[in-house]
Amino acid sequence: MGPPKLTKHKKVDGKSTNKSKKKFKQFRVQPKKGVKEDDEIKELKSRYESIDVGNITLFKDLPLSLKTVAGLKNGRYFKPTEIQRQAIGYALKGRDVLGAAVTGSGKTLAFLIPVMENLFLKKWSRTDGIGAIIISPTRELAYQIFETLKKVGVQHDFSAGLIIGGKNLKFERSRMDQCNIIICTPGRLLQHMDENPLFNCSSMQVLVLDEADRCLDMGFEETMNGIIENLPPERQTLLFSATQTKSVKDLARLSLSDPVYVAPIEQAAHSTPDTLQQNYVVVELEEKITMLWSFIKNHLKQKCIVFLSSCKQVKYIYEIFCKLRPGTSLIALYGTLHQDRRMAIYNEFCRKSNVVLFATDVASRGLDFPIVNWVVQLDCPEDATAYIHRAGRTARHKAKGENLLVLLPSEEEAMVEELKSRKIPINKIAIDPKKMFTPRAKMEAFLAANQELKESAQRAFVAYIKSVVLMKNKKIFNVEKLNTDEFARSLGLVVVPRIRFLARLQKHRQKNREKQLAQNGKLDAKGETSDSEDDDDDDDEEGEDDDADNASKSTVAGKDEILNFNVQSSDDDEDDDDDDFLTIKRKDHEIQIEQLPEVPPIEEVKSKSKVKTLTKAALAKRIVKKKILSNTKVQYDDDGSVIVDTAKELQSELAKEYENAEEGGIDIQKAKDLMREEDKFDKVRFRQMVKARHKEAKRKARAEENQPKDDFGSDDESDGPDLSWLPDYKPRESDSDSNAGHREVVNSSDESDDEEPVHRPPKRLLTRKDESGSEASESDDEPPPLKKTKNLTAKLSVDEAEQLAMQLLGSR
Repeated sequence: MGPPKLTKHKKVDGKSTNKSKKKFKQFRVQPKKGVKEDDEIKELKSRYESIDVGNITLFKDLPLSLKTVAGLKNGRYFKPTEIQRQAIGYALKGRDVLGAAVTGSGKTLAFLIPVMENLFLKKWSRTDGIGAIIISPTRELAYQIFETLKKVGVQHDFSAGLIIGGKNLKFERSRMDQCNIIICTPGRLLQHMDENPLFNCSSMQVLVLDEADRCLDMGFEETMNGIIENLPPERQTLLFSATQTKSVKDLARLSLSDPVYVAPIEQAAHSTPDTLQQNYVVVELEEKITMLWSFIKNHLKQKCIVFLSSCKQVKYIYEIFCKLRPGTSLIALYGTLHQDRRMAIYNEFCRKSNVVLFATDVASRGLDFPIVNWVVQLDCPEDATAYIHRAGRTARHKAKGENLLVLLPSEEEAMVEELKSRKIPINKIAIDPKKMFTPRAKMEAFLAANQELKESAQRAFVAYIKSVVLMKNKKIFNVEKLNTDEFARSLGLVVVPRIRFLARLQKHRQKNREKQLAQNGKLDAKGETSDSEDDDDDDDEEGEDDDADNASKSTVAGKDEILNFNVQSSDDDEDDDDDDFLTIKRKDHEIQIEQLPEVPPIEEVKSKSKVKTLTKAALAKRIVKKKILSNTKVQYDDDGSVIVDTAKELQSELAKEYENAEEGGIDIQKAKDLMREEDKFDKVRFRQMVKARHKEAKRKARAEENQPKDDFGSDDESDGPDLSWLPDYKPRESDSDSNAGHREVVNSSDESDDEEPVHRPPKRLLTRKDESGSEASESDDEPPPLKKTKNLTAKLSVDEAEQLAMQLLGSR
């Protein structure tokens, strides 16, 4: 750069002034980026050992990089929460951390900040591969973590990827080697580990499990075992959840080294936020829908989440309430929806202020919904842990919220006891009956008019019963105490659907009771069990269709059946024998089972086989197996051989080669050549058809010419005109005088066709033939056509024609 330009000065009243006062920027020599980062990294490492949790009030008090501090400021995060103050310090030192805190306490930043700082200290770049893996149990939670990372990590240079189900797998595979931080769900991560050659986590530094207790439970056990086997043992592991796991088995699987347990939740008086107001209400099963409808109608201007136990229930309640139109926005979130639709519903609920969300437990963990006023747990949660996560969707970040738990009379005692054992304060409230009104009549009308809605209600009914059966805690969930008939009617169903799995379960339990009684040897004097004989017979009849029950016969039960059969047959013989011919004399005594020989169990033969309905798909498969061509017509001649229609088959050799070729796709050039060859055969076939048509026409013409004809041109004498009715000719004088000059022969052979005759016969006397050959008289209104008259007299001679004309004139 050259020297700075000089400005001109002007003198005003003896003083010099400078009009353009320009300030020249002073350029300083900036240190290189790498050197600056090295100095910052050394300074941060030196401050890690002196971290004092008690003195940390702001994020800038922690030894964090400038990029992380700028990202936190950009996201408007200034003051750390309790779990963040305690967990971040240990994580920066490289320790394994188990963090447990109430819902909405900021656990996401508690592990995102250590992940970013760890990779920053090691100068991680895009070419270094995967540096951290963050696993969450649900897709919505993974999406939320990814959005938070984009907000606070915008200043860093490393890349991040969201790997969840429902997205483009091919796109994820091609970008996997370029991601430094992977936020994923367990199933999709394991799929990439097994199938993607670009996936390489050998240099991974940090593993994070958000909602760790859910990731490590039985539902993800096999998947997580497969993931952990592929991870390097030398790594830092961070586990965070509102209900942290303390299982030795889980911690051993993760190979934790000297972990630190950070749990501000244990120091608190309650396991839930203090700003959360918790109540429960006891209603009958058939009144749940009425209670929910009344609740929504009384809270139209608030934001609510309603939790149900199954996807089919959520789907039906959402559909029927949309038909009923409560007066507020309704949306539904459940697992069977497409991923893009789930993301759209999540964003829509976050954006709206007056809305009701029907959801399953897929929305109960980790999701940060802003300003939720009410959480209604319409179906009882599985345990206290599920209750905490559901209720944690409200009263987040020190905001206020309310939770309402709906319990059945059979669920109240055990569930309330479990909640209090987990330090969860909850109060019982009553519903004002004046504010309760049921929509059952309208629901029944909608179901009667819509078959699909009716089927959805039936599936929701069965899904709820099945969810109760599958619950582990039988003290809370007892399916035998449910009034299923009234519950079906409360859903709008007139006819109660069949619950087949429940019937099979009851039969299985009955069989188990019978086995236990038989093994205990509780037999009476006749060898019968202590249970009623009628119940056993009914169970046997019902069990004929159950393969599992038929296969589970014990040897002792087989002995009982044989004993019963023998005793009953002897009794029947005695009753039927009126003469008392033979009698058996014996003393009454008990039959000892040990003295009888062992009898193998009798294999029951199925008397009724389940007949499966033949669907269209199964019928199509059967036709394909038999190689039957559908929509084909085969004709046979008198000898039974197939008549081949050459017009519908390809004739050329090129066509046969083309059909037998195994190459895929269509060759345009070969197709053109094939059509040219087939055109030649088509032209020959067309000429033969034309010749055959002409030959047939000539044959018909010859047949007509060879038929005998009479003098009048008809084919049969009987078909000619009958002239017997004509009167005899009597000449009159007036005719000879006045009309002598006008007598001419009508249509004689000497006249031309164009010349009109002077004299014509009477119209009523002239007969003609129609096209069918039958005679018909001409009407008086229409004159007879000349050609018809010519046809009648064409074969007459001159004398005969003149005589005929004279007779006609004389009769006139």
